Amino acid sequence: MEKAKPKQERVPDILTPVKFLKGIGEVRSRFLSKLGVRSVLDLMEFFPRAYIQRTMNTPIAEFKVGEKVAFTAQICWVDKRMTKKHQPQINIGISDGVSAMVCTWFKFYPGLEEQLKPGGTAWFSGTVSEYQNMLQLIHPDVEILDEETEPGFWKERPILPVYLLSGNLTQKVIRNAVLQAFSQYADFIEDNLTADIIAKHHFEPRKSALQMMHFTTKPENIEAVRRRFVYEEFYYMQLMWARHNRFHKDEVHGITFENKKLLTRRMYDKLPFKLTAAQKRVITEIFADMTTEKQMSRLLQGDVGSGKTIVTLFAMLLALENGYQAALMAPTEILAEQHYQNIKHLLNTAGLGHSELVEERKESKENSVDSCLRRNDDGNIRNDCVRVCLLKGGQYKGKKELKEQIASGEINLIIGTHALLQEDVLFKALGFITVDEQHRFGVEQRAKLAKKDTHPDMLYLSATPIPRSLAMTVYGDLEVSILDEMPPNRKPVSTFVRSSGKLDIVYTEIRNELKKGRQVYIVCPLIEESEKSDLLSAETLFKHISTKVFPEFSSALLHGRMKSADKDAIMHAFKQGETKILVSTTVIEVGVDVPNATVMLIEHAERFGLAQLHQLRGRVGRGADQAYCFLIEHFPISNVGRERLATMTGTTDGFVIAEKDLELRGPGEFFGTEQSGMPRFRFANLVRDQHILKLARNDAFDLISIDFAFDKPEHQMVKKQFNSLYTKRETMMLY
Repeated sequence: MEKAKPKQERVPDILTPVKFLKGIGEVRSRFLSKLGVRSVLDLMEFFPRAYIQRTMNTPIAEFKVGEKVAFTAQICWVDKRMTKKHQPQINIGISDGVSAMVCTWFKFYPGLEEQLKPGGTAWFSGTVSEYQNMLQLIHPDVEILDEETEPGFWKERPILPVYLLSGNLTQKVIRNAVLQAFSQYADFIEDNLTADIIAKHHFEPRKSALQMMHFTTKPENIEAVRRRFVYEEFYYMQLMWARHNRFHKDEVHGITFENKKLLTRRMYDKLPFKLTAAQKRVITEIFADMTTEKQMSRLLQGDVGSGKTIVTLFAMLLALENGYQAALMAPTEILAEQHYQNIKHLLNTAGLGHSELVEERKESKENSVDSCLRRNDDGNIRNDCVRVCLLKGGQYKGKKELKEQIASGEINLIIGTHALLQEDVLFKALGFITVDEQHRFGVEQRAKLAKKDTHPDMLYLSATPIPRSLAMTVYGDLEVSILDEMPPNRKPVSTFVRSSGKLDIVYTEIRNELKKGRQVYIVCPLIEESEKSDLLSAETLFKHISTKVFPEFSSALLHGRMKSADKDAIMHAFKQGETKILVSTTVIEVGVDVPNATVMLIEHAERFGLAQLHQLRGRVGRGADQAYCFLIEHFPISNVGRERLATMTGTTDGFVIAEKDLELRGPGEFFGTEQSGMPRFRFANLVRDQHILKLARNDAFDLISIDFAFDKPEHQMVKKQFNSLYTKRETMMLY
């Protein structure tokens, strides 16, 4: 019989799965995994969300309604009863020795009642409210401070850390696991910042900084320690953008365009309006990029109506007059169609379109494409010829011929949707690409476009103004141009908040606009009623509007579940003025340009994000007439909802609104949908930590300017950390 092999001891490794810590195991490790904790290092970086001071040191009498508080108090009495709906309810009275308040739970975990004992001490955290002239906490977080059941180390601590929980995890389980992690693995913590950076910013070494976050006795000093970890996150992300920026300057050579002033001068001279100073400035910035050998990567930001399309057209014409093709990609067919119609109109106005430049030729399939085709004596297409087409997804008659003409170069200005990314769409000489509403395309799609053919110049458009802090993290490789001036004939949209109880007054004001021949948008958050929602649906509202409120005016219903052909027909009728009232979901947030529409009414406005409200408001005020936006609020309304509506009535500046939206919702939801490439920070907050982001960016760009490949001995640790974080994403973007 063979002797049993001696059990091998686990080699201490900071990346050891957390399940091997005593008291964790398989089940609890799964709950920790949901919190992002999989290894011992993850646990060390799983920072407390708050700290408990055992002593009662916060006077309850100083609390204010609406204030978020965290404090220790004594339980005076406990009362469990049944509500009128036969649901259990717990009320307790708590005191700091001078003043008292009530805590109430309508929903609570089993066993809470047994833990809440008169005379016991507990830590409470929540938002202060008021009931019958007494301060109250509804559903506060609570932890009983029972020294008898605590292990020795934590029993003697004056300060206790408080962690996020999941499943059957408790504070004591996580505290014990954290204590084990540092007891066994602290000596294996490596720093990931160089000595000069640590000295420059007065950071703690990583080992001691991690220990301070969990075992501090002075919570007031934690913010200074946290700065180090915020800096780390920003620093390594900015190293990636610095390398990307340097790589494209040194290794990727784009097209050097010449400003020949053939098409661009003709467009400028024939414009039916004057460009704003901001438009001229941005065109100069773009042309300066395009006339160098580097590949342009520029983000153009501007509110709805600020004139991004005409700026883009000038850039595309510069590419065309140099013999290259230009493409514009939009996220939806509606938006692509609008760009196509607008650009075709501008070309015709300038005498560059089909109406003036088409030559006498025999009828052929080529004439099915709007604009012209001119050739030199050698048979090649002339550089002063503009031929524009619309390329959409799916199968339709003539698409094959369009792709053939794009591949041959006969069509030199292509507007389309994601269809432009398809492998069978080939270009003869693609020199310029514009991506509209670029945040709807992921990082991989952006990278795929940038690597097409001869590294075309890239211009990304955004009608959602992006705060500088977010631009530096999501689009850190892009130069930024801003259209911060509206055309002189545009009047600011007058915005009002009205309660649902005053809709009759609002309808009277809308009727006055309709009698003047104007048109109206009415927006709802839902398509149809739901048993689980008290929101008004577009279908219900349309029936009410069309039969009860404005039966004398033509109206239509639009929502995202309709077929594309039906949506297009409805939008076309509204744009032509055949329909006076359009009841819609947010499908009209981006798309149709109807100068005659002067009223935007948004039902349940408190439920929308600021960026979305701003986009919806931008649908009106497109003409010379005064426009109005009515934000209808339905009670109850949260404090955040009130803050959003107050912001909308206080400003029409998209950048002010964007900063506020980022502050209220955070980066993950800023664009309304989860975006590929959106940064996920464990420690950093883009609103609170902008100053740290700037420091980290400057340091990262300085390092890459002297050591692109991290070859120097003092940067080997940085190289190791960078490779573990960003190699996969960087490879996808660069090569």
